Amino acid sequence: MPRKTDLGTEWMKLLWPGVFAAEAGAFLARGMLEGLRAPPEPMPQREAVWATPNEIVLQLDSARLRRFGPAPKRQGSKWHGPRPVLVCAPFALHDARIADLCEGHSLIASLLAGGGPVYLVEWLSAGRTQAFRRIDDYLSDLNVMVDEIGTRCDFVGMCQGGWLGLIYAARFPAKAGRLVVAAAPVDTHIVDSPLSALARSTPMETFHELVELGEGLACGSRAQRLWGLMAETPEQIHDLLQSDLPLDSERFAAQADLFQAWSESPLDLPGVYYLEVVERLYKGNQLARGEFVALGKKIDLHDIRRPLFLIAARDDEVTAPEQTLACARLVGTPAKSIREVIVPGGHLHLFLGSRALEGLWPDVTAWLGAP
Repeated sequence: MPRKTDLGTEWMKLLWPGVFAAEAGAFLARGMLEGLRAPPEPMPQREAVWATPNEIVLQLDSARLRRFGPAPKRQGSKWHGPRPVLVCAPFALHDARIADLCEGHSLIASLLAGGGPVYLVEWLSAGRTQAFRRIDDYLSDLNVMVDEIGTRCDFVGMCQGGWLGLIYAARFPAKAGRLVVAAAPVDTHIVDSPLSALARSTPMETFHELVELGEGLACGSRAQRLWGLMAETPEQIHDLLQSDLPLDSERFAAQADLFQAWSESPLDLPGVYYLEVVERLYKGNQLARGEFVALGKKIDLHDIRRPLFLIAARDDEVTAPEQTLACARLVGTPAKSIREVIVPGGHLHLFLGSRALEGLWPDVTAWLGAP
């Protein structure tokens, strides 16, 4: 479990039951804010290391589009071979290396077994000039990246990237193929997770104060200081990676170092985007209610008719399984074209754990490549 301050630990005790008084949440949240007013110490940044060879095919101010595997095969304007897979990484506290951490712990490597090109959306840490970017801006960027690929893509949405991919597929149905939604908060009111309970019970004024502390940004280093690292000791990292390697082996030490480098490199989010996610997705549950407006159009998930693969982690501390699986009743995809899987473990096990990567994701890859 993540290390937290004493105050943070008491806050989480209120979160775990899933229901707690808004006044208590507000009181503790304000106590946390007082502890965050000191300027964050800059964290040493190490150059990002990717496990799988790749090429940056498009560079935007907010994101990079990386291609893994062979270049696409075309004859004229026609695409030949398997349809490309686009992995939409979460734009949250940590960067897109969660999809390609190291050998044996790479979702990208699992998807490449399908034989086609795999693309990854790598969202970048926001700068001061990007503080006013909104969800619509990131949907527009995603649209540009799909156009750069040049054909309809199958989407794999990871956590926060899952709801963004669903919104995109509903907004641009002709550009999306099959959809994989993994541990994504879609219906955040159906049951509570610690994260959704926190978001709903804390007044918006508190979230605005967090953004003000970051001078317009939701500062990743402050969040890191508040919650601590997800895993610090070799034993914790070994468990999170579901590793079979000896704890004292050089190979595991190298993997643990890569995990720590990723964990210690938080992203800054635009304040407006961050506040929109809290208010529209967590507090208002607009996506599940059919009230979410994206790029000028109200999003109705029932407009999605593509084959759908829903994945949840049984002990997910970030996204309750029901929040993801609720998607099945919200889309227009026929029931026979929807698959639902709940796997053992927590949130990060789903993307980094060797047992999940070996037991689940080959089935997903085969499903993506099926006629």
